[in-house]
Amino acid sequence: MENGKQLLTLAEMQRIVDDYISQFKEGYFSPLALMARLTEEAGELAREVNHYYGEKPKRKDEAENTIDMELADCLFIILCFANSLNIDLEKAFHDMMHKFNTRDKDRWTKIDTE
Repeated sequence: MENGKQLLTLAEMQRIVDDYISQFKEGYFSPLALMARLTEEAGELAREVNHYYGEKPKRKDEAENTIDMELADCLFIILCFANSLNIDLEKAFHDMMHKFNTRDKDRWTKIDTE
C-alpha cells in the first residue's frame, strides 16, 4: 500500500477500467477512435512536458494540468484500448521485456556495477 492506496497490477487496472466502461451502453470506442484519443492525450502530455521542461511557459489563463495526470489519462486510454481488443497487458508487457532482454540485450551501454 502506498499513500493509503493499494498498488494495482495491470490486470487489476484493466478490470477496474472494464467495470467503469461496462456501466455505459456505449461501451468502448472503436480502435480508430481510441487511437485518436490516445494521440490527443499524448499531445496534452507533450504540452505539459514543454511547459515544465521546455521554453514555452504557460499562459496565465491556462488550466493547471500536471504531467502525472496526463500520463494517467494516456494509461486509461491504453487500458481501454487493450480491453476493447481483449489484450492481456501483463502478458504483453512480459513478452515485450523478453524482447528487450534478448534481441536488444547488447544495444545499450550497461552501467559498470563493479
